[in-house]
Amino acid sequence: MLWCNVDSPEGVRFDHESMPVKSARYTLGLLLVIYVVNHIDRQVMSILAESIKVDLDLSDTQLGLLMGGGFAIFYTFAGIPIARFADRSNRSNIIAAALVIWSAMTVASGLARNFGQLMAARIGVGVGEAGCTPPAHSIISDTFPPERRATALSTYQLGVPIGTLFGLIAGGYLAEGLGWQTAFFVVGIPGIFLAIVAKFTLQEPIRGRFDTGVHGEVESLGKTIGFMANLASMRHVLIGSSVQTLFLFGAASFHAVFLQRIHGLSISEAGLRLGLIAGITGGISVFGAGWLADRMNSRDPRWIWWIPAIGAVLSLPFSYFAYSTENTSLAIGMIAAATFLNHSYSGLTHAIMQGLVKPRMRATMSAIALFVMNLVGGGLGPIAVGQLSDRFGLRAALIILVVFVGWASIHYVLGARTYRQDLEAKNA
Repeated sequence: MLWCNVDSPEGVRFDHESMPVKSARYTLGLLLVIYVVNHIDRQVMSILAESIKVDLDLSDTQLGLLMGGGFAIFYTFAGIPIARFADRSNRSNIIAAALVIWSAMTVASGLARNFGQLMAARIGVGVGEAGCTPPAHSIISDTFPPERRATALSTYQLGVPIGTLFGLIAGGYLAEGLGWQTAFFVVGIPGIFLAIVAKFTLQEPIRGRFDTGVHGEVESLGKTIGFMANLASMRHVLIGSSVQTLFLFGAASFHAVFLQRIHGLSISEAGLRLGLIAGITGGISVFGAGWLADRMNSRDPRWIWWIPAIGAVLSLPFSYFAYSTENTSLAIGMIAAATFLNHSYSGLTHAIMQGLVKPRMRATMSAIALFVMNLVGGGLGPIAVGQLSDRFGLRAALIILVVFVGWASIHYVLGARTYRQDLEAKNA
């Protein structure tokens, strides 16, 4: 049933007792497609990096800044004010506007002729993409009940591996055939048309429709931060996901460079192999972990922590041998195995955080979490690899970063210890 609240800035809403299942699935499906485009535009840079380095005469440190630092800093700082607006206003409109901005700036990346111009365009992409995930997480959490939320958020997180799949494969072939500038044009333009679809069809659910004992007022930024800081499990999930992202983002940004420079693959060969690993292996891991966590929830809700902890620990030897072996096929196989084990954290950590906070804290909380994760992981990861590579070589740089995955696993285990009591804090 549709009903309109003329006094609400959110306009048309859906009755929480009768929202059609098809509508929920469409909402999740459209958000997934948008997130795929988000990561195509973000990840295409990594497959084009070596070509850009040669064409613009850049260092690995400058590549790290383009793929991480400049992008991540503006992504993180823009995210919080956008999320504050999303906790008050229409979230679907924010996503549509953000999609236009980052798509246009991806196109602008293809017009760059030096490091400064390309950095400015990548900053624009970061600012636009900051308006995607916080409101999307909030919409999904108000569309699916808690017992289905891990699966739903993990489905949304499939945008990362699927977007990486298309970004790497398409980017590789486009760059090899038409040049890196054209690659940016081709992947950026479709997002502008998708924004029109989002504007007119993305539904805005009622906030807090599955939450009891909470009021509908928007919490201040200070109260939201204070609420999060008082939860031990929130602190551990933020630290764990951030240091794991540092390794994953840093390594993924240089995987294509690694296969081209160390193992002699062409740009299209590297893109195809890494794209399939990200899209298939990573996709199975992300969705499978969410599905498993929802089914293990009835036995013990702490499985949502234990699954990424186990995956992180088991991934360590695979990551080490991926970067140390001289055998190209073995290196690719080890990257695939490590990807499968590592990416189980992706949807689950976001599901943990969404479950811990009040409804009108969710977009802001998501932005704060992404602020930390992207500033530490997305910002420092590629820069760290670039600087270590300039000093010690790329192979050594990637091996050094593996230690952060072990660090993350410790926090997942510690966070599980207080998770059940922390879940009740939002109802106080």
